[in-house]
Amino acid sequence: MPIKIPSDLPALDVLLQENIFAMDSNRAASQNIRPLEVGILNLMPNKIETEIQILRLLSNTPIQINVDLIRLDETTPKNTSKSHMDAFYHEFSEVSDKNYDGWIVTGAPLGMLEYEDVKYWNKMTELLDWAEENVQSTIFLCWAAHAAMYHFYGVQRQIRTNKLSGVFEHDVVHPNDELMRGFDPCFWAPHSRVGEVLKQDYEQVPGLSILAQSAEAGTYVSATDDRRLVFITGHPEYDSNTLALEYERDVEAGLEPVVPENYFTDNDPSKEPLVRWKSHGNLLLTNWLNHYVYQNTPYDLSTLRRRQY
Repeated sequence: MPIKIPSDLPALDVLLQENIFAMDSNRAASQNIRPLEVGILNLMPNKIETEIQILRLLSNTPIQINVDLIRLDETTPKNTSKSHMDAFYHEFSEVSDKNYDGWIVTGAPLGMLEYEDVKYWNKMTELLDWAEENVQSTIFLCWAAHAAMYHFYGVQRQIRTNKLSGVFEHDVVHPNDELMRGFDPCFWAPHSRVGEVLKQDYEQVPGLSILAQSAEAGTYVSATDDRRLVFITGHPEYDSNTLALEYERDVEAGLEPVVPENYFTDNDPSKEPLVRWKSHGNLLLTNWLNHYVYQNTPYDLSTLRRRQY
């Protein structure tokens, strides 16, 4: 999929070097089609790394996408420059009068905080309510998936004794759901979190289905029956070395982290990671764009309506 991003966004050079089909704004303007409008609310501290990871996943189907990078307010994150944020990010208030085909809300390193103690929780809940009316389908990743479950359904997460870190085997629960189309019955996916929503809590929500789960990592993918809310508790976007970098960071900080499970060769941090999740990560986002977004979104986005429970 050609993804339309600003000509001077650093991610563009990285993606072009990987032969990923990305086009700049000038070329996109000459194409006479209605592109998909996708917003990415990037809550991660290292914005550029996360931009590249998610844009890479959005690049594999034949429809042009206009991508808006979103932040909740003008606060500058400590790991990304103010100039980058000012150049490439829209504040949510600047786009709240717009409708979107799809949104992706990233995770955030907030697993130990109560939701109401998160400094931007009020703005986050405003956005969640807005998305129900103004977005055809929204993906929530990791912390955002748990936060959205709490906001929409009052489902509280549990805090694990040990951080869940590693790459885990999952089973497809509903192989006929279009989000799971083409998936192997068993597949691998990365997780990195301390929170967990119990399976029985998902099962008690009317109109919500568990689509993929793991004996070790719990529920991985769930979605509402109208396809407008998708909850992914892991990180299909992670690069090969992301878990290794997280582990090294925590070691250097003296946190004595557990070695990510099923990740390093022979579970030895001195050896290379075993990368076995990327194909299904790409397939998951491609299926979402095609079946949950493109096949269901109205041509005239102004006709979107609030979700019906």
